[in-house]
Amino acid sequence: MRDTDGVVESAFLFVVLGVCAVGVLGALIAVATSRRDWARYGSDRLVLDSEAPRAPAAFRQRDEEVRQMLEARNARRRRRGEPELDVEAELARLTTVPEADDELREEIRQLVLARNHRRARKGLEPLDVEAEIERELVDLSGLASPPTHGAA
Repeated sequence: MRDTDGVVESAFLFVVLGVCAVGVLGALIAVATSRRDWARYGSDRLVLDSEAPRAPAAFRQRDEEVRQMLEARNARRRRRGEPELDVEAELARLTTVPEADDELREEIRQLVLARNHRRARKGLEPLDVEAEIERELVDLSGLASPPTHGAA
């Protein structure tokens, strides 16, 4: 029995090393064949939703869903005997872009200036700082109204 124990132990070492080698080889092949996929990673419009132009239909759907939630809230308030809220006034309050404070504006300005610096190094035209600040504020709030220029 003792002779077979030594053979099994030495074979176990070779099996573990072989499995590790096959795993490393498989990982290297996977990395080599997936380079194109990693180059496209993040280019999907679902991932970059904040950069996509907001369609008027999306805003109407958002407003309708918020209105339904406010009506449900009013139904709960009615059951508890509390006064109801004005749904349209509350909807307007919730979907209005809040005014940004000076500290946030300055932080966004620094972000835009850094972006312009990177663009200049690449030989690209710099962005309009004030317009970019406003765009970033709208993107951060997620509450921007649909664009008014163009047919719906």
